[in-house]
Amino acid sequence: MNLQEPCLICIYDQTKRVCKLLNLNDEQAKSIDTLARKQILSFDKNQNPPLNAAPLYEAMAELLNVDDLYADFKKASSEKAKAFLPLCKAKIDASSNTLFEATKTAVAGNVIDLAAVMLYDLEEELEKIYHTSFAIDDFKALEAQLAKTQTLVYLADNAGEEIFDKLYIQTIKKLYPNIEVYYFVRGRPIINDLTCKDALASGMNEVAMIVDSGVPTPGLVLELMNAEARAVFEKADCIISKGMGNYECLGETKGLPIFFLFKVKCNVVAQAVGAQLGNIICKRGI
Repeated sequence: MNLQEPCLICIYDQTKRVCKLLNLNDEQAKSIDTLARKQILSFDKNQNPPLNAAPLYEAMAELLNVDDLYADFKKASSEKAKAFLPLCKAKIDASSNTLFEATKTAVAGNVIDLAAVMLYDLEEELEKIYHTSFAIDDFKALEAQLAKTQTLVYLADNAGEEIFDKLYIQTIKKLYPNIEVYYFVRGRPIINDLTCKDALASGMNEVAMIVDSGVPTPGLVLELMNAEARAVFEKADCIISKGMGNYECLGETKGLPIFFLFKVKCNVVAQAVGAQLGNIICKRGI
C-alpha cells in the first residue's frame, strides 16, 4: 500500500504527539518540527507509510538521545490491558465458538494504539467490539486454515495488544495442541510497536516462541526481515497479522497464507481495504 497525501499529515501529527507525550520544551519541540518537515519532504510515495516513517522516528529518538520514545507509555498500555483479562476470559469461556470470541478479543486489543488519531475508552471499546460484526469476515477461512496448521506465525503490533494476543494464542493452542506458534516482534523500538523486551515482560514466551524479526519499521517489511525470521515466516502454514501497519506492508502481497486482524483507524486504510472508519476486519490475504 503506497504512501498517500493524508499519510503525510498523519505522520507529521504523530511527531507532534511525541512532543506532547514526552513533555518536550519549546526548543526540543522546534527541533523535532524542523526535522519532521525536512524528512517528510523526501518521502517516497512509491513505498508504504511504515517504510517512509521509520527513519523519521529513528532520527527523532537520536535527536532526543532516547532509545525508546514510548517506553513508559508502552508499559502503561500493557498494565491497563491486564485489568480487562477477566472480562475477556469470561467472554471466551461463555461462547459456543471460543475461537471466534478469542479472535474478536485479539481485534479488541487493537484499539490500544497511542499512535492512532482515534481516542478510546478501552472498556467501552471491548464491549462494543464483542457486539460488532466483522465488516470483512473471513473467519471461517481462518478457522479452516488453523485446523490444518502446524506452524503459525503471529505478527505482533502495538505494546498492550500482546496481553490480548496471549489469550488468543492460548485459545488456539487449546483447540489445536500440535500448533507451534512463533510471535514476531520488531527488531528495535519504533513508536509503540512491540519488541522482544516488551513481549517477554508480558510472558509471551509462555505460549509462543518470540521471534525478533529484525524489522525496524512500524509494519513488517519483508525485505528487512532477518534470515532466521524469514526462514520461519516462509514455512508458516498460517500467518495472523495484527494491526494496520502490518496490513499496509503486506496487504498487497500475493500468495501468503495470511489473515489480517485490525480495527480501521484511518480513511486511507479504509479505502484500501474496502471498509469504513471504525470497522473491524478479519480479512484473508490475496
